[in-house]
Parts: sequence; structure tokens; C-alpha cells
Amino acid sequence: MAIEVRIPTILRTYTDGEKAVTGEGGTLSELFADLETRHKGIEERIVDGGKLRRFVNVYLNDEDVRFLDGIATPLKDGDSVTILPAVAGGAA
Repeated sequence: MAIEVRIPTILRTYTDGEKAVTGEGGTLSELFADLETRHKGIEERIVDGGKLRRFVNVYLNDEDVRFLDGIATPLKDGDSVTILPAVAGGAA
């Protein structure tokens, strides 16, 4: 099973500059644990206390996983996961 994971610029220091990496897992949680085996430190930037960090958005095939099952969302071969830092701010 291969899942493509698109990595935002801010996390590419963990992937040696790679914009996308592949991983395996039956759920997002398992995928993040798998990524951690090859990209030390990346998991703690995405997950905190068994949940997605507040300022991290994760999309499975363009669908926000917060509206699915969070990090328990099931995955299948060929899925695409995109990690995006949340953006806040604006003009006064």
C-alpha cells in the first residue's frame, strides 16, 4: 500500500526538502507513525495527544479529515494526503 503525502514548506526540513513522500498505513495515525520511522520529528509537528494539532490541516483526497474520522480516518492504496499549516491573520 502506498500513500502519497504532500509536505508543506515548513515541514520539509524533516523530509530533506522533498515536497512529497510516500508512506503506508491503514489509518492516518498509522501513516504518521510510518512517516516518523523515516522522517524523525515530523509526527510531533502534526499530532499532539492523539489528535491533529490545532494549527495543522490534513486533507485526504481534498477532503478535510476533521470532517471524517480525524487521525482514525481509514486509508487505501493510492490515496493522497496533504498537510497544510493553518493560516491566520488579516487586515485590521
